[in-house]
Amino acid sequence: MRYSLFISLFFISSILYAQVKPVVRDSYSPASSVTIREQVGKKLQASYTNRILAQDIHKLIDPFTRHDEHSCWQGEFWGKWFTSAALAYKYNPTPELKMKLTDAVKGLIATQTREGYIGNYALESRLKAWDIWGRKYVMLGLISYYDITKDKASLNAAAKEADFLIKELNEKNAPIVKLGNHRGMAASSVLEPITQLYVRTGNKKYLDFAEEIVRQWEDSTLDGPRLISKSAIPVGQRFPKPEKSWYGWEQGQKAYEMMSCYEGLIELYRLTGKPEYKQAAERTWQSILDSEINIAGSGASMEAWFGGKALQAIPINHFQETCVTVTWVKLSQQLLRLTGEAKYADAIEIAFYNALLGAMRPDGSDWAKYTPLSGQRLGGSEQCGMGLNCCNASGPRGLFTIPHTAVMESKNGASVNFYIEGTYELKTPEGNQLIIEQHTSYPVSGDIDISVKLKKAEHLSLAVRIPGWSEKSTVRVNGEPIREVVSGEYLNISREWNNNDKLSISFDMRGKVHSIGEKPVYKAITRGPVVLTRDDRLEGPGLEAILAPITDKNGNIEVTPKSSTDSNIWMTFSAKFLPEAYTETGAAPIEVELCDYASAGNTMTDYPFFKVWLPQLFDPRN
Repeated sequence: MRYSLFISLFFISSILYAQVKPVVRDSYSPASSVTIREQVGKKLQASYTNRILAQDIHKLIDPFTRHDEHSCWQGEFWGKWFTSAALAYKYNPTPELKMKLTDAVKGLIATQTREGYIGNYALESRLKAWDIWGRKYVMLGLISYYDITKDKASLNAAAKEADFLIKELNEKNAPIVKLGNHRGMAASSVLEPITQLYVRTGNKKYLDFAEEIVRQWEDSTLDGPRLISKSAIPVGQRFPKPEKSWYGWEQGQKAYEMMSCYEGLIELYRLTGKPEYKQAAERTWQSILDSEINIAGSGASMEAWFGGKALQAIPINHFQETCVTVTWVKLSQQLLRLTGEAKYADAIEIAFYNALLGAMRPDGSDWAKYTPLSGQRLGGSEQCGMGLNCCNASGPRGLFTIPHTAVMESKNGASVNFYIEGTYELKTPEGNQLIIEQHTSYPVSGDIDISVKLKKAEHLSLAVRIPGWSEKSTVRVNGEPIREVVSGEYLNISREWNNNDKLSISFDMRGKVHSIGEKPVYKAITRGPVVLTRDDRLEGPGLEAILAPITDKNGNIEVTPKSSTDSNIWMTFSAKFLPEAYTETGAAPIEVELCDYASAGNTMTDYPFFKVWLPQLFDPRN
C-alpha cells in the first residue's frame, strides 16, 4: 500500500501558507511522499487504526463544554490526540481520518466563548494550574488543522484563543512564569503555538508576546525557569528539590515541560536568528543526553530530571515517562532539521527502537505510561476522568514523526537519516523528482540496499548517516567502496547520480557490552541501536540468576539471531554467559536468550518480568 505524505506543514520552516518567512532556514525538510513497509509500517498502521481512529472525540471535547475545572489537565487531551492524528493524516490521508479531524475541530470551535476562550476552567481559576497548558494544546491542534485544510475558521479560532490569553495576562498584570506549575514552564510553553501564529498571520503582536515570554524566563524578580541563563547547568541541578509539592510551581526540573519550552525557543530562533536561543537549546539537549538519557534512549523519574543516566541500573520509581520520550524525540527532531547534525538522528533512533516502541502495546491500542529497565510494563491509570492518560494521547505524536524524518530533502540533495524499508519521494535542488527506495530488514540486519530513481541525471549530494555505535561501516556506490566513512557523522556523497544507481551500506552489528556502577557492577548488551533484554518468556535461567557475558578482547559479545515462537517478540538472540558457580574450576558457559527491549515484557494479556542491566558478582580481587 502506498501512503502519501503531504509536505509537512507541521514543520514551521516548510509552511506553504506562511505570511512570515523564517530568518533561519532549516538544513532538512520533509519528503513529499513516503511509503513505509515491514515492521515499522505495521507499527504505524496499528497505531493509526487502533489508537488514532479508535479515539472517541466527543469524550475529548466534552470538558470544554463545562467551565468547572480548578486543577486538572483535561484540556491537553484533545490537542495531544489531534496533533498525533494530524501527523498520521499527513502520512496516510484517508477520508475516514479526514472526517474525524473535521468533526473534532468543528466540535471544539463550537465551545469557544464570545471572548475567545476554549478551555474547561472555571472563571475564578482561569490562568491557574494547567489552564494555559491546555490552551496551548488547543492552539497547536487548530493550527495543524489549518495547515492541512487551509480552513481559516480553524486559524481564526486559534488566534482568538491567543488574543484572549494575551488580554487576560495584560488586564490582570500577571507574569506568565508565575502561573501554573513548574516555574511557569507549563504555561510559558505556549511559546510554540504563539510563534506558529505569527508565521501564519504575520501579526507582530504574537512575535512580541513570544519575546516577552522569553524575557520573563530570565527576569530575576520573577524567579522563573531561566532556560537561557541556566542552559549550561545540568538539567537535574538547576533548582533545589521542591520543599512542598513535587508537581507544583517550585519544581524546575520537570522534563516534559522544560523540553516543550525549548521546542518553542527553537521556533523563535528560526524567526529571529538570535544565537543565544539556539545555543541554549543545543546546550540543554547535550546536558540531557550526557546526564539523563539512559541506554534505551529516554529518562526522568517521577517525570523530572534527576541525573538518571548514572543511576539507570537500579530500580527507579516511575521511570521513563512516555510523554518524556515523545518530547525528547520531538526536540531532537527540531534540532536535526535545524542543524543537520547526525547526533540528533542517533538519539532519535535509539529512543524510537527502544523506549518509544517499548511503550506501545503490540496492537497499538494503548501506551504504557512508564517503561522501566527492569520489572514489568504495567498499564498507567486513567487521568482526569478522561478514559485515558496523557501518554495514551501523546505516544503517537512520537511515532508519526518518523515518516516525516526518515529521509529528508536538503539544499544540496537529500539525507537518509533512518534506515527503514520503504519508498521516499523528494525534490532535487533543480526541482526534479527523486525517489529513494530502501530495501532492508534493519535493525535485524545491518545491511541496507538503496536505489536512486531519477528521470534524468543530476549532480547532487546524498548524505547517509553513519551511526555513532557502528565502529566498522562500509558504503559502496554501484559496487565501488567509499573511503573515509566516519562513525557518528553523515557521509556526503556528492556526484552525478543516474537513474537506478545503487548504494549499499553495511553496519557493525556486533553485540556490545556496557558497564555501569562499582559495587555492584551492572552490564547490559546492545546490538546496533537495539538494547537486548532478558525476558521471563525466553529460554535460560531465571531473571534472578547472576550471569557474566562472555566477551572477546575488544569487549564485544557474539549474539546469534534466533526465530521466535512468540508473535509479540520481534527479535530474539542467543549469547553465551558464565553462570554463578561454587566449584574451583567454575561453570561451563551456557546459552541465554535475549530479545529486543521494545518486545521485552510487552504483551496484550499479561506482564512478564524483564531485565536490561545484569548485576555482576562482586570480586574483592578486582
